[in-house]
Amino acid sequence: MFESAELGHKIDKETFRTEVPKLRSALLDTQFDFLQKGKFPVVILISGVDGAGKGETINVLYEWMDPRYLSTLAFSAPTDEERERPYMWRYWRALPPKSRIGIFAGSWYSNPIAERILGRLGKGELDQRMDQINRFEAMLVNEGALVLKFWFHLSKDGQRQRLKALEKDPRTSWRVTKESWARLKTYGKLQEAAGHVLRMTNTPWAPWIVVEGTDDHYRSLTVGRIILDALKSRLADTRDQNYPVAPPLVRKADALDVLTALDLTQALAKKTYEKDLAKWQGRLSELVRHPDFRKHSLILAFEGSDAAGKGGSIRRVTAAIDARQYQIIPVAAPTEEERAQPYLWRFWRHIPRVGRVAIFDRTWYGRVLVERVEGFCAEADWLRAYTEINDFEHELQKDGAIVVKFWLQISADEQLKRFKEREKIAFKRFKITEEDWRNRKKSRAYHAAVCDMVDRTSTTTAPWTLVEANDKNFARVKILRTICERLEEALGTGKSQLKEK
Repeated sequence: MFESAELGHKIDKETFRTEVPKLRSALLDTQFDFLQKGKFPVVILISGVDGAGKGETINVLYEWMDPRYLSTLAFSAPTDEERERPYMWRYWRALPPKSRIGIFAGSWYSNPIAERILGRLGKGELDQRMDQINRFEAMLVNEGALVLKFWFHLSKDGQRQRLKALEKDPRTSWRVTKESWARLKTYGKLQEAAGHVLRMTNTPWAPWIVVEGTDDHYRSLTVGRIILDALKSRLADTRDQNYPVAPPLVRKADALDVLTALDLTQALAKKTYEKDLAKWQGRLSELVRHPDFRKHSLILAFEGSDAAGKGGSIRRVTAAIDARQYQIIPVAAPTEEERAQPYLWRFWRHIPRVGRVAIFDRTWYGRVLVERVEGFCAEADWLRAYTEINDFEHELQKDGAIVVKFWLQISADEQLKRFKEREKIAFKRFKITEEDWRNRKKSRAYHAAVCDMVDRTSTTTAPWTLVEANDKNFARVKILRTICERLEEALGTGKSQLKEK
């Protein structure tokens, strides 16, 4: 992939001086057009060999464009906080919002390439990481982002000459370090690893652009023109940028599904409930203080019918955990800041570090539930969300998180009873709104959406636990027992002995 970047591309000074004013003017005009009309973010990755002009190019972009609407994110070795979360967490946090341009100096590609060169990452593991990145970038593009990936290339002789030239100039000598010369010795390994990575991730939705980095004038004009053309082309494209990536949903021929199959008559007597509640709360308290839990995090996801008892169940869980160890994240309609980012961004920002617990009261499944039923997103958005959510949860699990998901189900009669009780009790009135009554009228649509959600996202690593919640006592004990069993399985502390009621 590097042959065309070793041809000696060059732009003379006179041509450069003539072309730059026109390019700068066009870039500024297009940038302001983008600020006013652009309903998408721009993600620019600047990667390549040492000395190929990555830093100089970023400086040029800040000079040629309005820097108020650019942001540069530089990534080096992960911090302790970053190492205690999934690999992609720090990149999710750095994504630019809509109508902004984010320039990544070093990106999600840097660490896998470096690890491969050092022999710490096998070819199979590298391919798995690249598949993960392809899915991530596909998600960005499906969310509307314009992704531009630049790789600045130098031949080995070209890199040596470039480093020498930079080292001789007092203004640039600081850029050349012992590590720069050390990496020259591994040039062959870099080309092999980078070439493989570029081939694996040169996708139609986010292709690589390889630029020869020998001549500053050529490199700057090339990058500037590509960004200009890409922005103008995207702004002129009025087509819907989203498209479905999942097959049509299969409708069942009978009335049996994962919800109708539940036995909602299950219940616990008060004495049994009090005994079991104390037992499982005590066990949960022990498990989250277990030394091995420091290698994991616990993510609890609560969904369910309106008035199904999510809040009460969460309170029984938190009663067993030190308040300094957990965080409850209530999820409502997205804010303006959250709407300016990819859908999963607002959940990534709350992922806990190891040894901590995050409890989501409503979750990322809102896209395939309320947003689907109420028409708050396009069909293409919620169709592809199943795959993106599965990828999200797989990534969490792979990096040590224990993901436990609950759907609390109650009957229509029980829901009506609880709605009326909430209206009568003063301190519970805030729990019942006109929206709850309106959602009840769409119960069939929500029922179908929940069944689709369970069928498509109940995986071996993050299965759904369906909770029969007509009896609150039964539901609370089942939830606590399930959490303990999942923790015991992950920590290798033995299985619970209590049988299903």
